[in-house]
Formats: sequence, structure tokens, C-alpha cells
Amino acid sequence: MEQIDVQQLGENIVRVLKTIYDPEIPVDIYELGLIYDVFVNETNDVKILMTLTSPNCPVAETLPMEVEEKIKAIDQVNGVEIELTFDPSWTKDLMSEEAKLELGML
Repeated sequence: MEQIDVQQLGENIVRVLKTIYDPEIPVDIYELGLIYDVFVNETNDVKILMTLTSPNCPVAETLPMEVEEKIKAIDQVNGVEIELTFDPSWTKDLMSEEAKLELGML
């Protein structure tokens, strides 16, 4: 397996995360602020700490699975763990300026 630096892999992961959309809001989950953290270790194992817009979100089952599958599909990724948290709870304040603009909130 070719060596790739962790920063480059992190950027690839973010690029993939930006292709995953919340089905109820036309903004990707990264810009929406649903991704709290991305960890990559030296063996290219990835851990993603994420949340949902609400605990009873209709995609609570499928969205983390979609994230896991798409990140696993990156060649350099060895393993993926998705940790779902609601602490802190998601709020509109976590959205990027781009997402707020997209939704007419600016």
C-alpha cells in the first residue's frame, strides 16, 4: 500500500464527506456541521465523530452507514469507525457560512 501523508488523507476524507447530503436539507453533511472531528492514525485507521440534526432524525440508521461505506472506499483508508454523539447537540450555529448562504439564512 502506498504511503500517503495523514494531512492528504484527511483532505481526501473531507472531500468525500462533502459528497454526502442530509436528505432533508440540500447541504452536504460537512458544511452542515454534522462532522465534529476526523481522526487518522499512522496505520490509516479513520475515526469520525459526527452527529445528526436531531436524535430522531429519519436517517439515524442510514447516514452513519453511508459515511462509513464512502470513507472505506478511499484507497488509503485501512479501517473506519463512526462514533455518533449528541453532545453537544447540533444547532444551526455549527453550519458553515456556505451552508447558511445556501439555505438563505444570511
